[in-house]
Amino acid sequence: MLAQLQIRNLAIVSAMELELSAGLTALTGETGAGKSILIDALGLALGERADNGMIRAGSERAEVTAVFELNSHPAVADWLKKKELDEAGECILRRSLNREGRSRAFINGRSVPLQQLQEIGGLLVEIHGQHAHQSLLKTSHQRRLLDAFGGQLALTERLAQQYRDYQSELKRLHALTAAASDRASRLDLLRYQLQELDSLNLTTEALTSIEQEHTRLSHLGQLRDSCSEIVNGLDEEQHSLRSRLARYVDRLDEMAQLDKSLADPREMLDSALIQVDESLGQLHNYLSDMEMDPARLQQLEGRLTAIHDAARKYRVAPEQLPERRLEIERELQQLDHADEELATLTSRVDAQRAAYLQLGKQLTRQRRNAAKRLQEEISQAMQKLGMPGGVFAVSLHPLQPEQAAAGGLEQVEFQVSANPGMPLQSLNRVASGGELSRISLAIQVATVQCGSTPTLVFDEVDVGIGGGVAEIVGQMLRTLAANRQILCVTHLPQVAAQAMHHFQIQKTTRKRMTRTEIARLPEAERIQEIARMLGGVKITEQTLAHAREMVNLASAN
Repeated sequence: MLAQLQIRNLAIVSAMELELSAGLTALTGETGAGKSILIDALGLALGERADNGMIRAGSERAEVTAVFELNSHPAVADWLKKKELDEAGECILRRSLNREGRSRAFINGRSVPLQQLQEIGGLLVEIHGQHAHQSLLKTSHQRRLLDAFGGQLALTERLAQQYRDYQSELKRLHALTAAASDRASRLDLLRYQLQELDSLNLTTEALTSIEQEHTRLSHLGQLRDSCSEIVNGLDEEQHSLRSRLARYVDRLDEMAQLDKSLADPREMLDSALIQVDESLGQLHNYLSDMEMDPARLQQLEGRLTAIHDAARKYRVAPEQLPERRLEIERELQQLDHADEELATLTSRVDAQRAAYLQLGKQLTRQRRNAAKRLQEEISQAMQKLGMPGGVFAVSLHPLQPEQAAAGGLEQVEFQVSANPGMPLQSLNRVASGGELSRISLAIQVATVQCGSTPTLVFDEVDVGIGGGVAEIVGQMLRTLAANRQILCVTHLPQVAAQAMHHFQIQKTTRKRMTRTEIARLPEAERIQEIARMLGGVKITEQTLAHAREMVNLASAN
């Protein structure tokens, strides 16, 4: 429910704040007082298009804030939670415009794209009027209203899920069928690639071993020279490390006879001498086994060249070739069984489509029954709303098989003939804004238990009517207000008298500045305003009595 609307520097409004309540609220005032500005301001807060020409003269920025209570609106609360914009029990929408033409949108104090403001605005408010966005003109909304009226929303969700499942399987089938068209050539290529990689006989461990052996053979001369130099330094030179260590061990042995504390250092040096002797033995063996093998080196180089060529060809690192081979083998096995998989998937797709069509036909039957009941109720309401002979129809246009989708096997279209003898035409082609508003009202009354939007705004639904029809419009709005919050901009006293709350909009001029102000009317002033709407320039006691009677009768019903 819309609890508060704040407007700053918009058009001829410098500052305005409305505290709103549940039920039916009437907004009245003289022609040109600025009633439409309130609707425009609310539209801005809901994400409608804006320009800097809407900013009040002399101001740099305009701002509109709408505060909504969410006590019984789980759909809005869920949306806010998913977007991580939730606050405890309320939703605050804010829109600001500046002279540079920039517009900013906020939800619960956080900056958001305008699209998000439009999304949540559609969940919170519906505006019905000749100059306002109307969700009733969207075929998707018309379809949902019909399904809600007929009590088949659960079936429509089952159908939509079945369609998604069918489309998922169909997509897989198309992919597999496309792959099968060049299956033979692909199989030949995969077999050739597998044979080519098998000829390398390559594993990750084998590659490491080949690289290590190639490195050793290609540096054999360097290894031999370095090893010989180390052996000479350890043992074969005049003052070799081994000879000096041996002398040091002998001297420490003599000294340890004189001082037992030198026994440990002597043992350590003796161990070092033993390690040197063992190292010398291994180095002599390494040198004696070392032989140049140009043929083996050439063989290794040839194999490494083949491995790197294959890696470039398959666009992987050399060490990734074994994994690439496994991928080719797996694809080859999959294609070998493609015929069997294709047959299985084709059967599954046929079953999914059959299930979808069965649900679709069931929904079509229910929609036809619901359409008959809905068009009768709305047509009857139109007679009461000043459109005698008007006809409302719900048309179900069958779709071609390739057009059937999650919404069902037909397109739902609301059609209307507002005057006798006129052909039915789509609701969005109704020429008269007043007629469209009253038709919207009739639809809302007929489907009042189906909709979920908490706040409905009717902008001058009384255009072109009067007398008893106007009173019926007011009664219908009051009926709607039992389940929703209704805001109604009206020129007719019969409609205003049915309201539970009444605001008056006035335009004043002070110091050559024009501004619009709004005030909630207490009971006595409300009677005065309705009397003004009933009478002319002069309000008589008789007019006041008539106004009081209208309010009392509306309250008694």
